[in-house]
Amino acid sequence: MFEAEIPDEHVIQAINELGQKYQSEEFSFQLEHLGGGYQFLTKPAYQTSIGILLRQQSQKRLSTAQLETLSIIAYKQPVTKGDIEQIRGVNSDYSVQKLLEKELVDIKGKSEGLGRPILYGTSHKFMEYFGINSLKDLPQPKDFSQPDNQIGEERE
Repeated sequence: MFEAEIPDEHVIQAINELGQKYQSEEFSFQLEHLGGGYQFLTKPAYQTSIGILLRQQSQKRLSTAQLETLSIIAYKQPVTKGDIEQIRGVNSDYSVQKLLEKELVDIKGKSEGLGRPILYGTSHKFMEYFGINSLKDLPQPKDFSQPDNQIGEERE
């Protein structure tokens, strides 16, 4: 069978043309660049109506503990459960298990450390869930303004 190689410019041009086509008001969905790829997603104006028609439950929110655990995994990956618990200061078994069930976290292998603990990292679904294309898109610590993170008044 003959395999033809398509130049990247042609693929990008075709994706851009599709994106423009589906911006039209006659379509209830649009082409979005997410998770390092492209997806057809419902336009915001139609989300409520479609949700009612399909009787879909909204995606369950993550608990504070799960968000803390997921943040540590995202920024420190690959990371062991022991490392997560050392940073959080509490047992994280339940949070890690729930994140694995929701497929936001994957097992990335085993550490070479004592006991060869499991290493965790974020999944492709994590990228989609948070609408990012790369871990480089995560906010950096410098992006958080200091006054928002302070408790109480500063004394001199």
